[in-house]
Amino acid sequence: TISEQLNAGFPVVLLSVINLQGSAPRHEGTKMVVSSNGKTYGTIGGSLLEATAIHESKKALAAKKSRVFTFDMTGKAADPTMICGGTAEIVLDYLAPTPANLEFSKLWVEAVTLGNSFFLLTRIKGEGESFHVHGHAIIQKGKALSPDSSLSPQDIDRLKKELHTVSSSALLSLNDAQVMVDRIQNIKTLYCFGAGHVAVPTAHLAALTGFRVFVLDNRPEYATTERFPEADDVIVIDDYSKALSGLDIDEDSYIVIVTHGHQFDHIVLEQALKVSPGYIGMISSKTKRQAIFEALMARGETKERLDWVHSPIGVNIGGETPEEIAVSIVAELIMVRSQTK
Repeated sequence: TISEQLNAGFPVVLLSVINLQGSAPRHEGTKMVVSSNGKTYGTIGGSLLEATAIHESKKALAAKKSRVFTFDMTGKAADPTMICGGTAEIVLDYLAPTPANLEFSKLWVEAVTLGNSFFLLTRIKGEGESFHVHGHAIIQKGKALSPDSSLSPQDIDRLKKELHTVSSSALLSLNDAQVMVDRIQNIKTLYCFGAGHVAVPTAHLAALTGFRVFVLDNRPEYATTERFPEADDVIVIDDYSKALSGLDIDEDSYIVIVTHGHQFDHIVLEQALKVSPGYIGMISSKTKRQAIFEALMARGETKERLDWVHSPIGVNIGGETPEEIAVSIVAELIMVRSQTK
């Protein structure tokens, strides 16, 4: 969004939560964008906090200047009905369509597209009216990418020594300024084996919540882009015995097994256990799971490894319809993803 807006010649404000005290609706590092026409992208928590942040962003756009503001959520300075019990400090980073910002947004898009983890750096200095954002940089695979000279090679080298301590977002000191560091993790990829009734809402919800989605099935009439318009790819496989062939499975890969047959679930699970995904889940009853697990242990699989498989799949919310089951599956995916940040 930032890249598109800047390339169209429009400035934006990038909001970042940098400091929280007490309770708050979102975590440090949460971001959203306010465009020059007032349209917003993303959320920092909604309610009065976000409404005030949007109002302040419009003022920053009018003044063509970055600023920082603190919002009191204790109910004293805010709406008495909004008692989260904390304060939030938010940076309003005014980004004009300058060559440096255009290059920065391009680098950011490229870093995300490559799919590897990286660090997003924003150098900030001063308080109140003297507050300024002094440039941006990206560090990916140890290499620094910066569209301006505000962060020198020496500054980057000094920061690299501390980056390993950042698990999500942090403020690091640098000379007479601070650097807001956001650790951007790889996007998780969902490989959904099966394109039936449960797979359709599961793929939709997974895409909606930030997963890359691949759907695989051996039935051409089911594995179609019409059924899965939000999937990154829909693949018709000839044989489930080679279901994972050619797939780049790693710890950022989540495997969901919802095929149209007990025997196919068994075949896919056996292959999934031979690689190292971040998650394996299989739809099943306890009886079906027991039968498959016993068959796999007879073929040499360990109980410890099988105990790691999420089956029956999903968070137990008592759902029965495909849509309800999909909610439970994606809830579990989100839970596992949040635990591995």
